[in-house]
Amino acid sequence: MTLLQEIKDSGVVAIIRGATVDTIVPISRALRDGGVKTLEITVETPKVLSLIEKVSTELTDVIVGAGTVLDPETARAAIMSGAKFVFSPTVNPETIRMTKRYGVVCISGALTPTEILTAYESGADVIKVFPANVFGPSYLKDVHGPLPHIPLMPTGGINVSNLADYIKAGAVAVGLGSALVNTKLDMNEENLAALTRKSKEFVRAVQVARD
Repeated sequence: MTLLQEIKDSGVVAIIRGATVDTIVPISRALRDGGVKTLEITVETPKVLSLIEKVSTELTDVIVGAGTVLDPETARAAIMSGAKFVFSPTVNPETIRMTKRYGVVCISGALTPTEILTAYESGADVIKVFPANVFGPSYLKDVHGPLPHIPLMPTGGINVSNLADYIKAGAVAVGLGSALVNTKLDMNEENLAALTRKSKEFVRAVQVARD
């Protein structure tokens, strides 16, 4: 199975923003134990390259990538640190080319049909429809209609209540930020256990929606 197929099969990408060197592995482990094995660590996080390297080294059974990547230089640095995929909030052909040059999965952000097609034709493997909550599942369904060959992953404002609507509208996976991971909490045993339970809930919601 390819890495891209693994990401699609899992259906959930956890967006981790604001983790530290001390909390990143416990958070990643709690997510993994709940069935969420695709983890995006956003690059505005301090010492992000160390975090990516730490997770990719210590948790070899998860897929760790870099998020909020705006330029090819940052993409390359993240890849050299162990990132297996690169997330961007916008369409940047140079970033897409850099990512594909190293054989890494590229997930490019876009919103309009023109942006979505441009990102896909530039080489992006999956298109992150962002911010998805501005227009909702009906918009994703309308875009998916004329562009059924383009894998779409809505991100922004997705929760347990509306996740199924996005999957049924054509999403191959969803990106989950604060609805899943709150790095401001004390990462004690109780909160980590709660994170694992929440992860299982989201994974189950995707499975039910696909059935």
